[in-house]
Amino acid sequence: MSDREEVDTAAPTEPQWTEEGRAQMQNVPFIVRKSAMRSVEEFAKSRGIGVIDPSVIVQARAAKEQGDLPTARPQEGIPTAQKPPVAHQYVSFLFYKVDPLWRRLPPSEREQGKNEFIRIVEEYTKDRKQFMALTYSTMGTRGDVDFMMWRIGYSLEYMQEFTAKLFATKLGGYLTTPYSYLAITKRSVYVDKINPEHEEQRLRIVPGKAKYLFMYPFVKTPEWYLLTKHTRQGMMDEHIIVGNKYPSVKLNTTYSFGLDDQEFSLAFETDKPEDFVNLLMDLRETQGRIYTQRDTPIFTCVNRGLKDTLDLLGG
Repeated sequence: MSDREEVDTAAPTEPQWTEEGRAQMQNVPFIVRKSAMRSVEEFAKSRGIGVIDPSVIVQARAAKEQGDLPTARPQEGIPTAQKPPVAHQYVSFLFYKVDPLWRRLPPSEREQGKNEFIRIVEEYTKDRKQFMALTYSTMGTRGDVDFMMWRIGYSLEYMQEFTAKLFATKLGGYLTTPYSYLAITKRSVYVDKINPEHEEQRLRIVPGKAKYLFMYPFVKTPEWYLLTKHTRQGMMDEHIIVGNKYPSVKLNTTYSFGLDDQEFSLAFETDKPEDFVNLLMDLRETQGRIYTQRDTPIFTCVNRGLKDTLDLLGG
């Protein structure tokens, strides 16, 4: 079973940019470039233009000045006011530690236990649109945990049943869970001025596209929430600007208020651990850092797939 999802391809009806068109948009300030490009694309679609070159950009700019630039179209066949809301996802990071006695079992018993564990995971993740369980190895990166399961779904009861089934396997009998973090997806109260669509993307996590995952719980100080929203937004703007220096790092922010001890559960995906290190070093120098109460423990997890992760446990 693969832990990676295929990347969605763009619909064929979307206008295509020429190299010259993209080059001209580089003259637009970065902070509004994405928004400007979407406006040009909407203009092209409204005129039935399939290819965006510099001449189309000029036409779109003229239309905007005349107040004739179209807004984003509603989803085809569904009036804007009637679009179904996106359901929140429950997100769980469950860290496992295997008892050393497991490694002393005969190889045949260990193999049986792993196969049983894998069958349960495959059974509960048949429909990845409803429930996902990705496994990451922490073997050799921490001494207190051996692997992590990142679980994402729409039912806490389903997640509970899945956990119980895993512990009922032979391998499960040798597992403990030193750390467990529960959260939910939701829109942020802050505005991402560089990528306005980011807040919509937060409602649905599509994980598993990078080799490494860095996860930690996060808690702000009480003083942070006593600041005005305008002040907090300014500090978050600084965070966003720093984050965009490292496009190889994808942040998944989920909310734990009332569900678990922490306030946020953060998961960073990347193929370049060095970029994550530099990102966190840069964030340490931002003003918002003084309002961080706790951001440990930090877990370095390697996306190896379920079978390889279990094989690393021994045998």
